[in-house]
Amino acid sequence: MNDLYAEAGVKRKDTAATMGLKALMILGVLAGLFFIFIGQIFTFVGIGILIAIFFLFPSLDIEYEYVFVDGQIDFDRITGKSRRKTILRIDFDQVEIMAPLNSPVLDSYNHMQLEKKDFSSLSKDSKPYVIIANVDNKKMKIMFEPSEKMLAMIKQKSPRKISNY
Repeated sequence: MNDLYAEAGVKRKDTAATMGLKALMILGVLAGLFFIFIGQIFTFVGIGILIAIFFLFPSLDIEYEYVFVDGQIDFDRITGKSRRKTILRIDFDQVEIMAPLNSPVLDSYNHMQLEKKDFSSLSKDSKPYVIIANVDNKKMKIMFEPSEKMLAMIKQKSPRKISNY
């Protein structure tokens, strides 16, 4: 078995929008409890609000996992620590270049209109890499945070497509 395999994962940092939504949901719980205590027809409204929040709140907890297997990389989104969905799958035959985010190698792509996919943690301490790839006849800019093992595997499989500076 000579397959190259590496995986990495990051937890998405809460943005101002997700923190605001969480605060609104907490206010929604309080409003739902208030409606339940009022009674009569408002009880159903309060229960409906609480059920909706119960199902929506975990979806704000997002993690990304990257799986590299023999020249192909999958980007999965995990919501609520339970639901996994493969968002994007690319083959390294489709990749033009892979480099760190602020690399001068990527300067020629900055003026282009590229579809952007951000699978990074949004943390200030992170060191994201960018992949420029042709996916479904569109140029795409993909940001992610590979592990050292994954970088080594990608370099072993496609050495000319990765730049470390």
